[in-house]
Amino acid sequence: MVDAIDMLMPDWPAPPNVRALLTTRGASGADGDSAAPYEFFNLGDHVGDEPLAVAGNRQRLQRAMDARPVFMNQVHGIGVLCLQRGTPDGVTADAAVCNQPGLACTVMVADCLPVLITDTQGRAVAGAHAGWRGLAGGVLEQTLAAFQAMVKISPMQAATGSQPIELMAWLGPCIGPRAFEVGPEVREAFIAADAGAGDCFVAQPAGKYLADLPALARRRLAALGVTKVHGNDGGADWCTVQQPERYFSYRRDQHARGGTGRMAACIWLA
Repeated sequence: MVDAIDMLMPDWPAPPNVRALLTTRGASGADGDSAAPYEFFNLGDHVGDEPLAVAGNRQRLQRAMDARPVFMNQVHGIGVLCLQRGTPDGVTADAAVCNQPGLACTVMVADCLPVLITDTQGRAVAGAHAGWRGLAGGVLEQTLAAFQAMVKISPMQAATGSQPIELMAWLGPCIGPRAFEVGPEVREAFIAADAGAGDCFVAQPAGKYLADLPALARRRLAALGVTKVHGNDGGADWCTVQQPERYFSYRRDQHARGGTGRMAACIWLA
C-alpha cells in the first residue's frame, strides 16, 4: 500500500483473493485533509465538509487499496447495486455486490453497522449499510439474494445443498448496545418479523429501549443460513460512540460538535 492510513483490517478467514478494510477517523492531520469537526479522514461528501478535502481523502484511499471504491448515495433503504466497470459514484443504494476484481463495494458509516460478505470460494463480495431501518426492512436479505444471483446459485439450490454456497460475514464497528437508545417503534419493527428479536432490546425509563444492533444483524444472518459471522460482538471496543479517538459517530457529535465525518467499509476481489 502506498499511503499510510489508519485502518481496521477484518480478522476473518476470507479467501486469499478477497480484500477488506474499514477506515477510521485518522489519528492526526497526517492521515487526512479534513478539518474540525470532520477531522481527519472523512470520506462523506454530503456532511458539509470541504469538497476538496473529501476528494483528497478518497483519492488517498484508492491509492492505498489499489482498487476503486465505489461510493453510493445511501438512504437507509434496501436497494442493492451490482457493480460494473462503468458504475459511477453516487448511485442510490444501501448495498453493493461485485464479482469483478478491482472494484470495491463501499459502505459509509458513522454509527450504522457495515456488513461485509463473501463466500469460501471468493466468487463475489458484498457490502451492506445496516442501520436499524435498513436491517428491519430487509437489506441483508436483498443483499444475499443479489449475491446468490451473481454467482448463479438459486435460493433453492442453496437451501437443498445441490450447489452449496458457504457464506461468511464480518460486522464492523457501530453504535453499541449501551449507547443505542431507541423508541418502541424500533423494537416493534423487528419483533413483527421475529419475536425472538425482543431479546436484543433492554427496557429503559420513559418507554425507551437499548438496542443491540450487531445482535439483531446476527439473528438476521442466521435466519438466512449464514453461521460464520465475525467481527463486532457488541463489546465497547466496537462501539463508535464510546471510541471517539478512532471512530466518527453521528449520535455523539452531530449536535455536540456541529457535524461529523463518515468512515468507509470496503471489500473487493484482488
